[in-house]
Amino acid sequence: MPLAEVPFAEVPLGRAAVPPDPLAPEGRGCLFALSQPPLMIFLGVIGALLLFAAVHDLYLL
Repeated sequence: MPLAEVPFAEVPLGRAAVPPDPLAPEGRGCLFALSQPPLMIFLGVIGALLLFAAVHDLYLL
């Protein structure tokens, strides 16, 4: 049965053309997530700990 013959109310949700919400969190992508200050602070702290551990291993042991 072609879609043109089916009334709109009878189209199943799997076949209905619904445009994605441009403001939906899953549609913003990775660069939006990396621009959030709490995430960047967390990644900075983890990076600093890794850097301090590497410097300690290389120069102090």
